[in-house]
Formats: sequence, structure tokens, C-alpha cells
Amino acid sequence: MTRETVLVTGGSGFVAGHCILALLQAGYAVRASLRSPEREAALRAALAVPGLDIGERLQVAVADLLADDGWDQAAAGCSFVLHVASPLFTAAPKNEEDLIRPAREGTLRVLRAACRAGVRRVVLTSSFAAVGYGRSLRRPYDERDWTDPAAPGLAAYPKSKALAERAAWEFADGEGQGMELAVVNPVGIFGPLLSSDLSPSTMLVKGLLEGRPPALPQLMFGVVDVRDVADLHLRAMVDPAAAGERFLAVAGDFMTMQEIALALKAGLAERAHRVPTRVLPNWLVHAVARFSATARLAATPELGRRKNATSAKAQTMLGWQPRPAAEALLATGESLFRLGLVK
Repeated sequence: MTRETVLVTGGSGFVAGHCILALLQAGYAVRASLRSPEREAALRAALAVPGLDIGERLQVAVADLLADDGWDQAAAGCSFVLHVASPLFTAAPKNEEDLIRPAREGTLRVLRAACRAGVRRVVLTSSFAAVGYGRSLRRPYDERDWTDPAAPGLAAYPKSKALAERAAWEFADGEGQGMELAVVNPVGIFGPLLSSDLSPSTMLVKGLLEGRPPALPQLMFGVVDVRDVADLHLRAMVDPAAAGERFLAVAGDFMTMQEIALALKAGLAERAHRVPTRVLPNWLVHAVARFSATARLAATPELGRRKNATSAKAQTMLGWQPRPAAEALLATGESLFRLGLVK
């Protein structure tokens, strides 16, 4: 039996790793793009799950979002592409174009290669950052909503995600006609780590387990498990109804940092004894931001803002059912301890 091949970009990343794992478990062949061939050994080690025979079903293609080289070879012979790769800084870049340009140009680079290769459908990993920033709503955000890149004070990351996704839809409506596009917009992604490489969300849990920050800013996050994000990618890849659609991925209501901290303490018991639960008043965050880079990250227009989002569309249209948010948070903590990453 000939297996269909799926290209997964950014193969060494947190979400991409779980997408690759889900595809292999579903019987697909996978070609993973990496910036360097030296990353292949670590990727195979991360995917060494008991009972899964990878064999030759996993291939590696070397390609970088900032260069054309390698993308035609990476997409050749693939039925589908999961474009997961995206530049992400743990601190705000000095020049926002350092984040925006790779996101937008890299997305178009992958889409053009997929189109030339005759790929049937591309599933783009966008973000809630392209949906729910720059303006406030009284109702939960859904797939009709877009982040305004021109909103005052908007950080580089949500701006980059909004502009990259807009560029993808414009490509699909023009140059890419004949190739289907679906988009997944996850909120904060938590869940079990496959390796010691940390994403911003898992770094948040690691910091809390180590007692950082000592008091919590009034920020809210959506939570979703990385395994459910991978599952939604596969559903968006094969379901005929998903073509031309966006899908928010969120498990229940948004949580404050204090609620996240309390969930960790309740589920991890003594191992979470250092997790802080005291809340900082907004005025103090703004005052400290003059002297602290960490406080400056919190002192954004999002500070003190209540928000929510719904994944009703993914659940109704694709039959997607996410795990509870607390389960995703605890799985993050458990894997951080298992891998020895909590100081």
C-alpha cells in the first residue's frame, strides 16, 4: 500500500513534533523540514514512542523560512503540508520586522512550493494572536475576528501572525487557486514535552514551578493541549468541510495566571509548593516596568483585560473534542519533572 506523504515544516518544534507523531501513528509517511541536518537525530529521539515503528516513514528535508533553497524538494510528492514553522522570540525583538518578515515571507515561500508541487491542501498553524488582539469584544472571540496590525501598542508577535495569515489567505484566493487552505488558530499551547526544547507556554509553567515570578500579573490566557492541536491539524487536513476555513483551538474558558497557578498546585501537590499565587495590582506592574524587562512584558494593553474565545466551530464542524485545560497544564508540569527541567 502506498502511503500519502505529508510535509511538516519546523519539524523540531513543540507543535510540529506532536503533529509528526500523530501522522505516523495514523499511518502516513512524513517529511519534516529542519533548518539543519544535525537536528535529525534529536527529532528521531523525541519520536521514540513505545510501540511506534517509524522505520523509513520519516524523512528529513533541510530548508529555512528565510531562503528559497530546499522547499521545492521538501514539497515534492507530498499530498498535504502542515505549515507549523514560525519564528518566535522569547523576548520582544528590537526591530519588529525581524519577526514579521520571516513569518510572512516564510509562509508565502512554503505555500508557493506546495502549489508548484501539486499539494492538495495546506494546513497553516496560525494563532489566537491573529484573532484576539488590538480590540476588545464583549462576546467570546471566534473565527470571524481578526487582530488589527495597526492597533496602538500591539506587540510584534501578534502583528506577525495576523499579517502572515492574511498573506496566506490572499495567496489562496489568487496565485494559489486550485490548492486548498485551512488554518488552525491555537491559544496558549501546553501539554507533554517530547524533548527538552521549551516553547514560551511551557517556559511559563517551568517558571511558575520554580517560583517565578514571585507575584502574578493580571493576564489571561487560553489553554489547549498540544496533542489536541495536532489532532485538529489532522482533521483540518482531511475533512472536506475544512477547506477555506479557520479553526480556533481552545479548551474551555480563558484562565488568569492565578487560576493557572492554582491548577498546578492542585494537581501536582507538593511538587508545586513554590508556585506563586499572589496577584500584583496593575499599577505596580506599570511602575516596576520602568526598571524590569520582565515587568515590561506584562505591562501591555492586555494587562487586566478579561477575554475569552470559543472553539465551537471546530467541535461542531470537525468533531474535535479537546482535553480539559487543567489536564494540559498538569501534563506540562509532569513532563518538565520527568525530563529534569525544573530547577
